[in-house]
Amino acid sequence: MAIAKAERLMNLALCLLGARRPLSKRELRGSIEAYVEAFRPGPGGTSGEDAFNRMFERDKDDLRELGLVIETVENLDGETGYLARRDSNRLPPITLDAEEAAALGLAAKVWQQARLAGAASGALQKLRAAGMPEAEDAYDDRPSALEPRIPVHEAAFEPLMLACRDRRPVVFDYRKGNAARSETRQVEPWTLECWRGHWYLAGWDRDRGAERVFRLSRITGRVRSRAGAFTAPVPDVVTVRAAVESWAGETATRTARIRLRAGSAYPLRSKATAVTEGADGWDELEIPYGHGLDAWLVEFGPDVVVLEPADLRADVMERLRAVAKG
Repeated sequence: MAIAKAERLMNLALCLLGARRPLSKRELRGSIEAYVEAFRPGPGGTSGEDAFNRMFERDKDDLRELGLVIETVENLDGETGYLARRDSNRLPPITLDAEEAAALGLAAKVWQQARLAGAASGALQKLRAAGMPEAEDAYDDRPSALEPRIPVHEAAFEPLMLACRDRRPVVFDYRKGNAARSETRQVEPWTLECWRGHWYLAGWDRDRGAERVFRLSRITGRVRSRAGAFTAPVPDVVTVRAAVESWAGETATRTARIRLRAGSAYPLRSKATAVTEGADGWDELEIPYGHGLDAWLVEFGPDVVVLEPADLRADVMERLRAVAKG
């Protein structure tokens, strides 16, 4: 569906840009194959004028949001026509200095592990062809000591990214950290954010009637799109990181004492308020204890042993048993 819409929008944009005079909705409906197929009489199509008008208005609004300048002109007969003049939609000359070019190059490298790598690389080549200066790098022939990456291994990333962009509800199966089975979630996706090497989705959980944050690696199966508009307002600012931190022990109210295998779990060590090195290959740490710390500790498996408090130890053991059961 996303591909079909993108193709329809592209055809509409090309038609408006290529026209020498304003085109009416009637002319556009008969010229663009996607409209002809969708609204042809008989099986597989509909001849409804209202349905076409709604689709055309949505497509026109989408093109304008993407930056296309579409003029509305009324002819002598009172019929409304549409035109996208080339001079109004021509990009100004690209003037980037070396530092700006380096920043764009760095941004393109960030996506090398995602399916966006091709698009990022292609965009960079087009900018360079248009006059963007090459970023000077004295170590261009050597591997960089510090190479930026945003790892994207989850199959759910791309469909969720498109759903966030298009404001499209989705359905997927999700397994919580302490659950043995997945549950179906109906979500209105807002935004994606990477935190501590993991991708998270923030959105409105329709079944629970509340904002929720989902870790993409716990989504099982395929992300399915659903028709219809969002039922809950999208916040102006979606603080995914703050929500994840509140579920990962960052908003701590107590202190936990754990044993940690030497040389392991550096994210935990960075949060420690006190560290006592042991002679048996295990260190003892004191770390802030807040809601969700048990889920974070489970990720480090056999490298972590909870000493106290007892309720945290019990929660971690319960989660490990659930994982063991599959």
